[in-house]
Amino acid sequence: MSRRLARPLAVLSLAVLAGCQGPQSVFDPAGMEAERVLGLFWVMLAGAVAIWLVVMGISVYATKAHPEAHSEKSGLRLILWGGVAFPVVVLTALLVFGLQMMPAFRAPADGPRIAVSGERFWWRVHYDTPDQPGVAKALSMVGTPSANEVWLPVGRRSEILLGSPDVIHSFWVPNIAGKTDTIPGRINRLVVEPTREGIYNGICAEFCGTAHAQMGFRVRVVSEADYAAKVAAEAAPAAVLDHPGREAFERNGCGACHQVRGTPSAGLVGPDLTHLAARQTLGAGILPVTPDNIARFVALTEHEKPGVQMPAFAMLPEAEIAAMAQWLGALK
Repeated sequence: MSRRLARPLAVLSLAVLAGCQGPQSVFDPAGMEAERVLGLFWVMLAGAVAIWLVVMGISVYATKAHPEAHSEKSGLRLILWGGVAFPVVVLTALLVFGLQMMPAFRAPADGPRIAVSGERFWWRVHYDTPDQPGVAKALSMVGTPSANEVWLPVGRRSEILLGSPDVIHSFWVPNIAGKTDTIPGRINRLVVEPTREGIYNGICAEFCGTAHAQMGFRVRVVSEADYAAKVAAEAAPAAVLDHPGREAFERNGCGACHQVRGTPSAGLVGPDLTHLAARQTLGAGILPVTPDNIARFVALTEHEKPGVQMPAFAMLPEAEIAAMAQWLGALK
């Protein structure tokens, strides 16, 4: 192999191998469903390769290796056994192998119930949601509210209720389970069973508008004790109530869209901000949560996330924006 060809092939191989690991890769499973689906992929790939080799081998044999004339009977035998019987047997075996996985995927949950609403362009989350009709009304859900981050207990089968008040989105955490649509007027159920603690990236896998590519979220798989502590912490009111930034937040009408429990701000249009600083990212996965990034997002909202429905507040004095950002950055 020439040196000119070897270098690009090496770079391509490294790129392919790099995609097989990480917090957003189906080849690095951390959930029961993801593990079994990956196993199914390898089995189906082996079956596809076997069929390809047999069919191509027969083609080469018939046209190149033995170009002499074959009788009609022998040619028909090759076609029936190699081109029909063998693929049918292999495909039937693959179908049976895949179908026998379904009961495990549909087994009932024994862990917590979490409701997630896909909204343009972020994720509304409610923990410990009761199974009642109120869940289905535009996912105005009962439970402990949060946003853009889903915590799950490791080793438990948790049920995630999925819906949307606007358009179809798709909830997908590649490391843990397959994708499931969030459909307006309907509640879909996804049962997940994480097998390894860690932080994993989730995405919207259905085009939903301008900021579709920036509609991410984080899934944090933790122990059962840590999960219980997290839900209890999320249910508590805001940690910092006396701060100049709170006055600026309320004075500029931010509470009409955002809720900060423990304060008069009770808006339900945008994400709940009661414990914003306890999350990893801002704006559904686009920026780390820091006071500087919060200030930038408040002032240059459309620049940071085109298509988002939150208005920008660049007209406010920098000191006022900085005060709000400092307060929000302290809400753990």
